[in-house]
Amino acid sequence: MIMGKSTTCRRGLFFESKLLCFSLLYLLTSLFLALYTSLSNTKCLFRSSPFEPLHTSLFTYPSSYGQHKYAISTLRSTCSSPVFFSDYLNVLKEIQDLSTQDYSPISSLKYMQRKAETFGGKFSAQKRFSFFDQSNVTEIPCGFFKDFPISDYDRNEMENCRGVVVVSAIFNDHDKIRQPKGLGSKTLDNVCFYMFIDDVTHKGLKYHKLVSENNNRIGAWRIVKVLSKDLYENPAMNGVIAKYLIHRLFPNVKFSIWVDAKLQLMVDPLLLIHGLVVSKNVDMAISKHPFYIHTMEEAMATLRWKKWWDVIGLRTQIETYCEFGLQPWSSNKLPYPSDVPDSALIIRKHGLKSNLFSCLMFNELEGFNPRDQVAFAFVRDQMRPKLEMNMFEVEVFEQIAVEYRHNIIKYHTKRKKGHYEHSYQVETHEISSRIVLRKQAPKPSTKPPEQPYLENKARPIRAKLQVSVLT
Repeated sequence: MIMGKSTTCRRGLFFESKLLCFSLLYLLTSLFLALYTSLSNTKCLFRSSPFEPLHTSLFTYPSSYGQHKYAISTLRSTCSSPVFFSDYLNVLKEIQDLSTQDYSPISSLKYMQRKAETFGGKFSAQKRFSFFDQSNVTEIPCGFFKDFPISDYDRNEMENCRGVVVVSAIFNDHDKIRQPKGLGSKTLDNVCFYMFIDDVTHKGLKYHKLVSENNNRIGAWRIVKVLSKDLYENPAMNGVIAKYLIHRLFPNVKFSIWVDAKLQLMVDPLLLIHGLVVSKNVDMAISKHPFYIHTMEEAMATLRWKKWWDVIGLRTQIETYCEFGLQPWSSNKLPYPSDVPDSALIIRKHGLKSNLFSCLMFNELEGFNPRDQVAFAFVRDQMRPKLEMNMFEVEVFEQIAVEYRHNIIKYHTKRKKGHYEHSYQVETHEISSRIVLRKQAPKPSTKPPEQPYLENKARPIRAKLQVSVLT
């Protein structure tokens, strides 16, 4: 009996100690994950291999350039829809395999080719809408009715880019060039980074000694100078070419990421493509707008903040879309959770549906105005075949990229000895859907914040205005 009791007691202690070890292991693992999540700046993102070697600083800027000035802070501390990334090396291998696959001819578009006065051909609304159903057309207009004015050397290099490309653009010296962060050890060998600029931006970069005649790279970015005087008078419309016609500028890439120049990418592009597009089996990934759901809300905000000067033209655009089938967002549009995106970041898998969407969007932006959030839902809902889209949460977007304020150029012209001298001064100005400007008040008020009057040629924000973040 005594021996039996002794044996039972020892077994119990053994199992209890084993259970204690498992409990301690679980506790330590949980604490590690909690600390990693709370202390890292990617609360909405989780990497299965967080210790993958990353590239250090890619470029050293002169202090006068101010590439890290005026970031827009965010106060979203929670995340309802976190993104989990697979192992970096596994992602790299899978993206490489997908990039070498050939698309069948049936999944490719045929583009209309001819000469026209504008880059996009300037079709009427009814003519543009006739191309929305791909089953009814053999060719689709998709820009390039005029030459895209870049050097032959740059054009050949762009055609040789294969697999993945990250694209951005700065026209009229509207932004700073910022280096991507969080790049994996092999990303620069497998991903092309292209920044399109015009002559005004190029002069600004030369002023800060960031480029020269023999140097077309700034850190990760390969700089391509565009002779924009041969394109559109509106610099924003020239940026639309790079934003929506990536599949034509880079005909041999299979995945692309558009990054507005006001953003700094904080996550490796391969992880973004895999986590937000490939693993979701979609054609495109884009963030939901932080505040708006309906197209009409975005149109009203465009007018209120004077983001587009032609009020009558914008009204005509909305009336035309409503006449041809635009509906407010409702649950009937699911799985699309919203009609308004934040289009500063677009991740695409190049194929028939995403290329068709990009062509149709470009045509609408040339036909009406370059405010792409207004045309977004109409094109998405009316096109056939339907686009598979991942509209991810705003808090995910805010961890993927850091948003900065735009530059504004103040031109100074003075007459001197029979001719004019032109110079410009760059100031920082912000018109963002993520912040609201209000005058400082001695006492809190229950009234809604006043919207400052902003002229079309936006004025610099003075120190008397306080910036606060909407959550």
